[in-house]
Amino acid sequence: MKKRTSTSAPATSSATSAAATWAPLARFVAREDALATWAAQRPSTFYVYEFLRFGVKQAWACLFGGLMLALLIATWAWYPKDAWLARYDFLVLASVAIQIAMIAFKLETREEAIVILVFHVVGTVMEIFKTTVGSWVYPEASLIRVAGVPLFTGFMYAAVGSYIARAWRLFDFQFTRYPPVWATVALAGAIYVNFFTHHYVTDVRVLLFAGYAALYGRTWIYYRVHRHWRRMPVLVSTLLVAGFIWLAENVGTFTKAWSYPSQKEAWTVVPLTKLGAWYLLMIISAVLVSLVNKPRAFVGETQGR
Repeated sequence: MKKRTSTSAPATSSATSAAATWAPLARFVAREDALATWAAQRPSTFYVYEFLRFGVKQAWACLFGGLMLALLIATWAWYPKDAWLARYDFLVLASVAIQIAMIAFKLETREEAIVILVFHVVGTVMEIFKTTVGSWVYPEASLIRVAGVPLFTGFMYAAVGSYIARAWRLFDFQFTRYPPVWATVALAGAIYVNFFTHHYVTDVRVLLFAGYAALYGRTWIYYRVHRHWRRMPVLVSTLLVAGFIWLAENVGTFTKAWSYPSQKEAWTVVPLTKLGAWYLLMIISAVLVSLVNKPRAFVGETQGR
């Protein structure tokens, strides 16, 4: 991660703040900007402030996914086993309620809602196939399911799309040497198809990794925590997010929301080999989000955040 400017950047315009996109945050933009101006007066407070701001932005981007994980943990720990409503069905209804609340309270933009819907459909189709071939199972009974797959699972995929879309806006993503759209879509399509076909023919994920490296190997993502551009290779950013999703998957299996065959007798850590699958899924996710949030070329230091 490389810093692109000094701490003496000019004041930002709150009108272009990503926070202003969400009504609950817009009222705090001016106050927060004054705090940032104060923190920028000395390096020690500047770096502490930016570190904290990065964490807050990440937490806000993870809002949907964080709430989903909280639901998995809470229902595993406290949901009554003899309740008239099955735990999985409660998770479906709670997920829908969260989605409605986020839209009603303007915690989510229309574009993000579209992304979540697309991810829900794409994820559910994959879940139906994967459970059919025995890749993993949902051990608990439920009524609200399609082809044996509880519908809350689609929201887990939607949480990934929600995070990327929200982070894209909050951190003002821009890129250098971004590949042609047709090439990214073709790669994402090939990855999605391979998730199905590798059960019957040769698994070509090594070629897919190579294709991703060839397409994005020189691509850098530029982002702003506040007033200063920072950057990292897209290949690295994808790996970091995939790693966090792998950790979240461990939470999901530990709370018995789903289980892999190796966890039939007792819970074990999800194999690191699954990190590769999540890396590939992150590529699909980023491409889908890029079709809504069009990638912008990095143009250097500008006003706004």
